[in-house]
Amino acid sequence: MAAKVGGFSKAADLLQLSQPSVSLQIQSLEKELNAKLFTRNGPKITLTDAGKKLLELAKPLVEQMDTLPTRFTAANNPEETTEINIAAGEASILYLLPNIVERFKQRYPHVHIKLHQVSGNTSIEAIRNDEVDFAVGPMLEVPADILYKQVYRFVPVLIMPFGHPLASVDEVSLHEIVQYDLILPPKHLNTWRIVDDVLQKHKLRYRVSLEAWSWEIIKKYVELGLGLSIVTSVSLTGNEQLIAKPLSKYFPDYYYGVTMKRQGSLSLPAKNFLELIDPSFFQG
Repeated sequence: MAAKVGGFSKAADLLQLSQPSVSLQIQSLEKELNAKLFTRNGPKITLTDAGKKLLELAKPLVEQMDTLPTRFTAANNPEETTEINIAAGEASILYLLPNIVERFKQRYPHVHIKLHQVSGNTSIEAIRNDEVDFAVGPMLEVPADILYKQVYRFVPVLIMPFGHPLASVDEVSLHEIVQYDLILPPKHLNTWRIVDDVLQKHKLRYRVSLEAWSWEIIKKYVELGLGLSIVTSVSLTGNEQLIAKPLSKYFPDYYYGVTMKRQGSLSLPAKNFLELIDPSFFQG
């Protein structure tokens, strides 16, 4: 705690202890380990190299102790764990999870489900901070402390309104696509980066006429004829007034899966939910 807040007084306040008590505990620990853990500069403290090494070793143990009551309740009285927290992006929440949530609620009506809409890698921090049980969505880079299991595969497609000049083209080329304005998600999201990487690789210049956060918004504006878009097939329900052309020749497939702590534990309801996503999730 002292390392986290940068001072013994602040740590004492948070722990509801006296400042001398915290200082004595630190001194006792330094004596036991025969190592100086903090550099003191007035009220401020910083970790020494030895302190940083100890923090690295102790952090997983402290995190496990913090979650011990919850994990014990889940193991001892599984039905008392009546809430599942799931992190997911818009595509997962709109197109992947509805059917699974519906089936789960039919079987376990007493379990409360809380969906946390996230973007990018914010789901990883939510998992690490125990804000959610797991996340559903794509994961391009998997950190060492995170477990990712791929479940779904989707293909990239070009969408356009009915009557568009490219609608009659059997196999649309990248050169043909960049003749028209594009509608894409914001630049910091993976879709933009993938589209940009592919078009840059082929040395093609392109125009983005509209940025929109939501796949539903993007599809609506494509229907209005304001541009083309490159989306993943997960976002297409079949009810859109659009024509879709496969682009697997140029763009990589999209993979969605489940992300969780590598060393974490799940409640029984969370496990039951994951088995609805993939019946073989916990096998092998």
